[in-house]
Amino acid sequence: MTPVESLILDAKQAILEDQHRRFQSLQEEGRWQEAMQQFQVTLGCASDLLNHSLGVLERLLSDRRRASQRADQSSGRPADH
Repeated sequence: MTPVESLILDAKQAILEDQHRRFQSLQEEGRWQEAMQQFQVTLGCASDLLNHSLGVLERLLSDRRRASQRADQSSGRPADH
């Protein structure tokens, strides 16, 4: 994972945590309508973070798989699939 990807994931995590705190505060104050609106925002942030994390993971796995295949080819070993 690149430093930029790590920074982006950290920022999205911080945003999610902030949105969750806002939701909890509204809920504790009994401001149910606003809390439900905030809940939707919080879920959107969570979805964004999870999708971005999944994309990074998929890219890392793909990169690792390609590197393994190149190593197998250069050593003459058959690649595992």
